[in-house]
Amino acid sequence: MSQQVLARMKKAGKEFEIMVDLDSALNFKKKKVGSIQNILAINTIFSDSKKGIHVSSSDLEKAFSSSDIFKIAEEIILRGEIQLPIEYREKEREEKYRRVIDIISKTCIDPKTGLPHTPTRILSALESAGVNLDERKTVEEQIPEIIIKLQPIIPLKYEIKKVLIKVPPIYVAQTYGLLKEYKEKEEWLNDGSLSCVVSIPAALQMEFYDRLNKITHGNSITQEIKEK
Repeated sequence: MSQQVLARMKKAGKEFEIMVDLDSALNFKKKKVGSIQNILAINTIFSDSKKGIHVSSSDLEKAFSSSDIFKIAEEIILRGEIQLPIEYREKEREEKYRRVIDIISKTCIDPKTGLPHTPTRILSALESAGVNLDERKTVEEQIPEIIIKLQPIIPLKYEIKKVLIKVPPIYVAQTYGLLKEYKEKEEWLNDGSLSCVVSIPAALQMEFYDRLNKITHGNSITQEIKEK
């Protein structure tokens, strides 16, 4: 069952607070999906929810050019801060660290072996390096900085392989979803074949080839493009 939490923002020098359903509010903030009427726990804008102090209509008009509670609540949810319970923040933090481990294991290799590091080893390195995630940035934005912090602890090489692939017409439909994940450019040939260039993290190269060969039964043509 979702919790009721506080969402707030400061505007025109004043604090504006609303009580919202946590899951519904977060979903609306991320995807703009849902009804504000159903997200609001109480149809009131507070200046101090703990004391039960309501914002006057004149202050709402001054700050938002409106006194429409639902319109104002939408802006607070989208542009303001939703207070997250401690257990929710911890769960979100764990999910982000799992995402970091997943990205590094799939995009980096140990230059000594040419193989990716295990998730356990990456996690140990993250802990040893004391890596803290910036809540204001996405995990993907922080990966380059995290890799730099990990390199003194475990050898990491971020390497991308460019591969030219030609898929026979009979297998194009089945392989297109796979190729689309990594595709840089594509060209449809006169015989219905698909020729494309993909950029694959080195750590995923063998997995990619296995998936491609399984779909095409080994009938695709691949050629690694060497950087000059």
